[in-house]
Formats: sequence, structure tokens, C-alpha cells
Amino acid sequence: MSFVAAAAPIPLYNVYRAEDGFTKPGIAMAIVTYSLGTIAGLLVLGRLSNHLGRRATGVLSLALLLLGCFLLLDVHHIGILLAARLLMGVGTGLASSSLTSYIVDAAPEEPRWLASVASSQGPMLGLTIGAIASGAMVEFGQWPRQLIFLVCGGFLLLSAVLIAASPETAAPRPGALRSLLPRLGLPARVRPRLPLAAAIFISTWATGAFYQAFVPALLEDHLHTRSPLVVGLVFACYMAPSVLGAPLGGRLTALEAQRVGMIAFEVGTTIGAAAIHEDSLAVFVAATVVAGTGQGIAVSAATRRLIEGASVANRASIFSAIYLLCYGGATILSFVAAGISGILPLPYIALGYGGLAFLAALFTVVLSPDLRW
Repeated sequence: MSFVAAAAPIPLYNVYRAEDGFTKPGIAMAIVTYSLGTIAGLLVLGRLSNHLGRRATGVLSLALLLLGCFLLLDVHHIGILLAARLLMGVGTGLASSSLTSYIVDAAPEEPRWLASVASSQGPMLGLTIGAIASGAMVEFGQWPRQLIFLVCGGFLLLSAVLIAASPETAAPRPGALRSLLPRLGLPARVRPRLPLAAAIFISTWATGAFYQAFVPALLEDHLHTRSPLVVGLVFACYMAPSVLGAPLGGRLTALEAQRVGMIAFEVGTTIGAAAIHEDSLAVFVAATVVAGTGQGIAVSAATRRLIEGASVANRASIFSAIYLLCYGGATILSFVAAGISGILPLPYIALGYGGLAFLAALFTVVLSPDLRW
């Protein structure tokens, strides 16, 4: 539900452009603001669940998201959108460390890949549901600009009640205030595995940010559709196959799954960029599905390698590092893309993201063939 709420505004971006005069750089800055809020949440609040417990921090994350939904009920100025996205970013940042750790704490020992799939692909499933549900409500709902946020608010409240009624897996302990000092410590076993994981996380999540910020405008300006539902479905075509690809990767070793996933991701991203130049919506959607499947295989495998054998005390810091890489890469590249989107046509920006996918796949497959660090 955290990520359902995070995806809810995406189909509305074209509505804000048409009715309130928001610009493409302004929409892109909303993605940057969201990512900055997430990074702040991870750096400052990432270890808080080790001290207050998973339940209390989980409920706090949902409260921040609920406040963001409240602000989004009445958006007619870019400042309101940015403030709401900042709050939702902090909320999902806190959720990314506390709730994903809660999932791993509570997961059964078998199958071994279940915890990594649930924790890494929960966000993708949420983003998929949020984008499709929002697109449908914007296009067919009685209150197109408000209904999705009212629905998300109700489910966030229900989620908070369910978490409060669930058993605690990390006993509260002293040191909560000290944990707010930004510090990122990783177990020595994890550090050698981080460079390859970083290439995977940064490239795939940066592409996801591209889909959030620019695909609504691309669909209207180059692929000739203004439907909010189509916007949500196309975004879902990148996120939903990721959820399906993750258990497929569980059949392979983590190293094999990373390589296979990144090859599929690169092929799909490159073909998608070419489809934009050819104004072919069908090819773009098919390529998006391929890229999303590859993303799911690679991201889940990278997460599996990082959390394998991690203690309860180390899980929150590992997930904080994972999501800092994800959102950090997405933030920097989104900021650059926002700056040049008023100069370069969007198809050329899409080609740039295709180049990023190629470099990440090259690093994964060629430059580190045996990964003996």
C-alpha cells in the first residue's frame, strides 16, 4: 500500500499539465523531490526500526503517506505537488527499511528466495496496482482528481491497523535518537558484492523514474494517446513483469539471474527507445514488458545476494543501502533529465536511458564475468 499510494499521482500528471499548466520539467522535479524525500528518510530514519521496533516505524511511514494523500486532494499549484511528493518520499523511505526488514524477519525459511522476492518486488507490485487503479479512477471515476487518494487513504489506515495487531519481530532497544544521525554501515561480507548490485539497482530504478516522469508526456506527444488509464497500464507494463520475473530468477543462482536479467533489461530498454522514435505504441509496450521482466530477475537476485545470511540487526541497514542506491541513482538522473527536457526532445532522453542500460548490462555480463572480488 505504501507504493500503491506512491504511484497514484502518475496518471494525473497529464491532467495537471493540461488543466493547471504544469510543465515537463516541473513534473520531473516532482520525481526528484519524491526521491530526495526517500533518501532523507533512509539516511535519517533507516535504522530507527532497530530501536523502536518494526511495528511503530511501519505505522509512522503509513501516517506520512496518508498526509501526502491528503495534500494531493487539491493540487492546482506545483508547490502543493512537490510538498506532497516530499512527504510521500519520506514515508516510502521509512517503509523501505522498516517494512522490508519486517517482511524478511517474518518470512519462513523455505523457499529461501521468498524473502528477497517479497521485499524487492513488493514495491513493484504496489506501483503496478497504484498506476492501474489511479488511471481507471481518473478516466472513469466521479471525482477524477480526488478518488484515488481517498481510496489509498482508507487502505493506508487499514494497513496501519493490521500492522499494529501483528507480532513484533525486533524488540525495542535504547539508542533511537543516536540512530537518527546519518550513518550507513554495512557488514564486511556485503561490501564486495555492492558494486555489481549498485549497477543493477541504479540503472533499473532510474528507468522506472523515467517512466514516471516522462512516459505520460511521451504517450500524449509521440504515441498519440491521452488516456490516463493507458498511462497507468504502460507504467504497469514495466512494473508488473518485474513481479513475475523475480520468482523466475529464483530458479537460477543469484549470479546467473543477475546476468540473464540485465541482458533482458538492456534489450527491452533499447527496443523501447527505438519504438518511441518510430511512434509505435505496440512495440513500445512489448519492449517495456521485456525490460520489466529483466528488471525483476536482476533486482531480486541482487537483493538475494546482499541479504543472504544477514542477521536481524543488519537487515535494516542493508535495505537502507539498497534503497539509497536505487533512489540516489534515480534522483541524480531525473534531475539531469529534468534540466535538459526543455532543450532535447523526449525521444533523445529515452535513448540516453537506453545507453545507461547498456553500460549496466556490460558491467554485469562482461566486466565481472566471475565476480571474484
